[in-house]
Amino acid sequence: MSQVNDFIERLDNCPIGTPGWAQFEELCTEIFTFLFVPPLQAPQRQAKTLSGINRRDAIYPNRNIAPGGVALSKNWYHLFQELEARLILIEYKNYDAIEIGPDEVNCALNYITNPMGRLAFLVCSKEPNDQARIRRNTIYTNDRKVILFLTKDHLREMLLMKERGEDPSDLIVDLIELFYIQHE
Repeated sequence: MSQVNDFIERLDNCPIGTPGWAQFEELCTEIFTFLFVPPLQAPQRQAKTLSGINRRDAIYPNRNIAPGGVALSKNWYHLFQELEARLILIEYKNYDAIEIGPDEVNCALNYITNPMGRLAFLVCSKEPNDQARIRRNTIYTNDRKVILFLTKDHLREMLLMKERGEDPSDLIVDLIELFYIQHE
């Protein structure tokens, strides 16, 4: 079995809700690392603020300039330029009965500090509700911060893209552009 097929099988079999939250977080971090390291750097897991109040699930440094000023990845360099995405925040939401709503979006917003940039991902076991999408739009309107929702289907597609020799970050850029188009 290929590594991509193994990831997809594990993703499909990961329990949703409380029984699988730790497994989901670990698996999704493995997937993101497989997909994007390099060009991104290895993640910091459970990264806390100095006070310990905020704990982020994963943060991937985007040091996307090689010696001599050459970008290692056109997409991550573009996101660095466009959204000042120096540190890529990822929050995992493996919800079952509870909806993914504006509170989860606000949590991600609270975790994005100015030095990190203006990009975060909510990796979700199901689609966020309409209120979450509205809150995300308001955040973009007010702060120009992009909180991108990624589902298990998006993870599967990026894994298959990588297996085909394509750049999975193309899907990230496509989803951000779709967000810009749909934003109101």
